[in-house]
Amino acid sequence: MSSEDALSALQQAIQSGSPISYSSSSSAQDITASLPNATHIVFGTTTTFPKTAPTRYRKPGSTTDSDVYSLEALYLAWLYRDAPGAEYMKHARENGLGVGFVSITERKKVVDWLEGRGGDDGRIIPLGSATGGGTPPGTPPRGSFASLATPQKARAAPTAAVSSSPTKRRYVPDAADMEVVKKIKEGEIELQDRTTVLRGTKPNNYSSVRTSIIERLKKMKESSRPGAPAQPTAPLADSKSRKRNYPIIIISSSPTSLITMYNVKRFLQESIFEPPQDAKARAAAEGNPKPEDMIPLYRKKTIIETSGREIETHSRYFVVDSVEALSKFGTDAWDRVVCVMTTGQQWQFRPYKWSEPRVLFHHVKGIYVTWSNDPPNPKIKDWNVTELKIDPHRRHVDKSTVANFWKILDSWIQANKPWLMT
Repeated sequence: MSSEDALSALQQAIQSGSPISYSSSSSAQDITASLPNATHIVFGTTTTFPKTAPTRYRKPGSTTDSDVYSLEALYLAWLYRDAPGAEYMKHARENGLGVGFVSITERKKVVDWLEGRGGDDGRIIPLGSATGGGTPPGTPPRGSFASLATPQKARAAPTAAVSSSPTKRRYVPDAADMEVVKKIKEGEIELQDRTTVLRGTKPNNYSSVRTSIIERLKKMKESSRPGAPAQPTAPLADSKSRKRNYPIIIISSSPTSLITMYNVKRFLQESIFEPPQDAKARAAAEGNPKPEDMIPLYRKKTIIETSGREIETHSRYFVVDSVEALSKFGTDAWDRVVCVMTTGQQWQFRPYKWSEPRVLFHHVKGIYVTWSNDPPNPKIKDWNVTELKIDPHRRHVDKSTVANFWKILDSWIQANKPWLMT
């Protein structure tokens, strides 16, 4: 039987339920269990076709009779008709069909036609046009289909194969498709450039910022002119007031606290957590068995301007663990307290200006310090505090933990006590 009847043989075998097996040669007796290892597909018990034989089933969008599916491609589409898309593609690659396989979107249409449930949409090449009329079966077909079915003959006479190639048919667009495309284009939004994409429907107005900058630049130019009056120097009292205007952080004096006066500076300034017992032993070895009641912190921060220039700023904070130490800052000390670190023990707040946690954490930022593997503390569920979790073993994450702490505190100060931003 000629290879041009492979499509009919496959369809008849599927619809009649005839057995389909694989052979390693043109003989139906050399049965093999694996399709990738086979060279032929056997229908019934005697009919064999090369699995690479071209069929009369055109590929989608094809305008020539040479762009057709192979027998193996159609058979794989039917064999794995119910498999998920990824599994079907995997089997196609395993059988060497990196290209030329039936696509996922085409698979159902092909399977329906093979099983007799759907039409061919004019994709099937008639036997007469493929064989040139009344050519009996077994005769090598002419034209481009013949060049696929009988490659040996095509190689023997290449001139004849080229001369018999069909003329490419002119593509005629479908009128209904043209209307659908037209409606789609009407709903599209044309993007002209990157400014159009970023701007949106309502452009932002930055005229107020521009006005404030212009006024500042004007004053700077006037002060830099020769003969301009010198800017008045701030009195000494104001200078001292500014020096005292540093934010204050209060930590817990509890012996179970993870952050103490022994390790707070190294933690918040150097981003390294040292267990309280180790920090205390280190201080004693250095000749400081008793901690200071007031510790200054110096924080370095890099700011990137819109122009790309980096500016390094330095901020100063004070840390205390008692009300007695806080009183050294003067009568307005509580106005400068920005953060209270707690272990969840309410006795810590008794000597504070606000002893009730709900009231206290309305005026200051509350931070609950705990181990990352500790269970949630039910005592703090009604407190307005943010958990700061410290990993007990992984010291390389301390830097991100401290960075998150400063980010939270900066946001709170900017929103509630902006005059303390340094």
